[in-house]
Amino acid sequence: MPKVVDRRQRRLELVEATWRIIARRGISSATMRQIAAEAGFANGALKPYFSSKAELIEATYAFVFDRTNRRVDVAAEGLEGLAALEAFSREVLPLDEDRLDEARVVISFWQEAAHDPRAAELNNTSMAEWRRSMATWMGQAREAGRLDPAVDIPAACDVLLNFMLGAQISAVMDPGTTTAGDLRRQLDSQLGRLRASG
Repeated sequence: MPKVVDRRQRRLELVEATWRIIARRGISSATMRQIAAEAGFANGALKPYFSSKAELIEATYAFVFDRTNRRVDVAAEGLEGLAALEAFSREVLPLDEDRLDEARVVISFWQEAAHDPRAAELNNTSMAEWRRSMATWMGQAREAGRLDPAVDIPAACDVLLNFMLGAQISAVMDPGTTTAGDLRRQLDSQLGRLRASG
């Protein structure tokens, strides 16, 4: 009787192997041969699951984005307004080694997306989803009287998102001067600009 292969599980194993390699050694080390070895597959056994390296890199980015979103769902459960926005932001920022690894993968993906319209579209769709959530939380804060009335919500979403994405780059490139404590203080400053006075 032929062995039953769980295709979804095999794809996940390959994505997780790709994530580990990129986080440890960079995207240039994530060759199909290295990924197969990391996942315990025979060389050439990836083709039934991913037709190209680009497809595997995209799946790895989507995996990291989904990991972050699942953490946000837990951290923001029962929260709304600026409290939910803060919980979300703390899950995106690279405040521990695991999230720093995620940032390393995301930065590598951005390098690919800069020259690949399909990868860029995946990134842009993901960021649009985050902006919608951020705008919803800011809208809740406004209705509750906790958002400064002068805040332009779409612009504020972009400013906060650009801060978090830039923080990922800074934390990866210069971890000695971009510590978790630094990022928490910077986040507090960003959120403080949104709060209504009084």
